[in-house]
Amino acid sequence: MQDLPHHYVVNASAEEGEHVTIKATDLPEIASDAPVQFGGPGGKWSPEELMMAAVADCFILTFRAIAKASKLEWLSIECSVDGTLARVERATQFTAVTVSAKLTLGTEADASKAEKLLHKSEEACLITNSMTAETHLNTDITVAG
Repeated sequence: MQDLPHHYVVNASAEEGEHVTIKATDLPEIASDAPVQFGGPGGKWSPEELMMAAVADCFILTFRAIAKASKLEWLSIECSVDGTLARVERATQFTAVTVSAKLTLGTEADASKAEKLLHKSEEACLITNSMTAETHLNTDITVAG
């Protein structure tokens, strides 16, 4: 890992009546628009969905790093994130985020160790650590075979 601080630069642009184009160096563009809940057309990623995607992605990447450092062998992980958007003191914000992780282990893996590492990953995720919303983790661990 590079020394901190890190800097991430993203650019967004739009023309009247068109979706927002999100760009970053050496990455594919993302088309974004307001979600249906805010009167948007749907069919494009919204900032709200991108934020929840960042939570899911960060959780899995954090788990992957922690599992590797802890020598936990695992087969697959899926992560679903449910964010609750509400009005708090005249500001709209995410107030709760539930992360549901489904982990599949090989027959030799320690399920209790895996459970601890999933919770450690939730606690270490830099995206959820950067949010004010309360987070909750649900886990489902399966041993293959």
